[in-house]
Amino acid sequence: MIFYLPNILTLARIALVPWVVVLLQDQDFFAALLVFLAAGITDGLDGWIAKQFNARTELGALLDPLADKALLVSTYIMLSIMQLIPFWLMVAVVFRDIIIISGYLIMVLFYGSVEMHPLKISKLNTFLQIGFILVVLGSLSWQLELSLMIELLSYAVLLTSVASGSAYAYIWSMIALRSSDELPSNEPATKLAADLRDETDS
Repeated sequence: MIFYLPNILTLARIALVPWVVVLLQDQDFFAALLVFLAAGITDGLDGWIAKQFNARTELGALLDPLADKALLVSTYIMLSIMQLIPFWLMVAVVFRDIIIISGYLIMVLFYGSVEMHPLKISKLNTFLQIGFILVVLGSLSWQLELSLMIELLSYAVLLTSVASGSAYAYIWSMIALRSSDELPSNEPATKLAADLRDETDS
């Protein structure tokens, strides 16, 4: 049961996405905040269980980032539709994820499996994205005046989204440019992705 628990928690997090959207539509911001926090708890818990009990699976490796992106992207889109956050910020967040996902799918299609791990700038961007949502929902829930903090965080999310998306676009393009001439198999392609990741993080 422990082996399947991380995937069950990830699926539960995916199931919370439409709930958050509905709560936002109803302008029940406090409940939306609680559900968003619950999703965050399941994210940390499934990762901890997978690591502690060696319960990592290929399905979990695929579903976990998709669940995170589904939650964040849906929340940003919904808050933008409600005109509670800037439209340009939502575009930056969504477009970054489109670059990452489409780039990865193209690499898998043409060059086979390419193992990728989050860049440092990507981890920072995700942290800021989550923090921004928590601050926005918190200010709406308790009618707090946090306009300056929200504005600063919005620009921080924008800058790190652009930087993160650009870094991944660089990695995908370098793999595409070098693979045909230098990489006869999928294994070196994976190594090249790791080398480029280290180069980008440094």
